[in-house]
Parts: sequence; structure tokens; C-alpha cells
Amino acid sequence: MLRAVSSASLFLLVATVGAHAGGDPALGKKVFNRCIACHEAATDRDKVGPHLLGVVGRTAGTAESFLGHYSEAMKAAGAAGLVWDEANLAEYLKAPKLKVPGNRMAFGGLTNDDDIANVIAYLKADPKP
Repeated sequence: MLRAVSSASLFLLVATVGAHAGGDPALGKKVFNRCIACHEAATDRDKVGPHLLGVVGRTAGTAESFLGHYSEAMKAAGAAGLVWDEANLAEYLKAPKLKVPGNRMAFGGLTNDDDIANVIAYLKADPKP
């Protein structure tokens, strides 16, 4: 009996992690509304912060249109090899000042892991207007 319960629990855990890891781009677009004052995701237009179109897979601090505006901390993170893959984006979105100390982003981070996964799914979808 214990083995059956453990197997069922493991299955639910794996299913939950799998669903969480994939994220939902439509929900991510809604969460991204918190970011639109400073970032654009659907075009390559910079705002206060760099555009995020194509950010997944990009080295930190290297959006060409924003090169003269990155903080020294973000440029150094990119020079040290920080690439915005899903894991790094998740860490950054949760606690930007911890992931890249000294960066200029004023946003404190997202506290909900589902929101983070959904925003990453939205950014991976290369949203178009």
C-alpha cells in the first residue's frame, strides 16, 4: 500500500513540475503587463530597459540597440558568460538584484513560480504584436 501511495505521489509531483516548467504563453502575456512600462517583448524597441524580443538564448547585456545603456553589472555578467536560458531567466525574474548584483532594474521580482514560468513561455514564443 505504501508503495502505491508513493508512486502516486511521485506521479503527481512529476506532472506538476512538468506543467510548471512549460508555462503558458497566454498567461505569461498577462503577467508581462507588469513589465511593459520598461520593456517591450513584441518588437525590438527599447524603453527604459532593453527590448526582450529574442531574449531567450541571448547573452546578458548584449542587445545591440541597448549597448550604451546597460549597467556595468549587466555588462560584466554577460562578459562572464551569463546567457538568458530558462534557468537563468527564472532566477533573475525571481530576484534580479541577487542574480545580477548592481543591475539597474528597479523591479523587485516575481514571487509566484507559475508567473515566472508563464512569462518565460511568453518570451520564448517570440511574441508579435
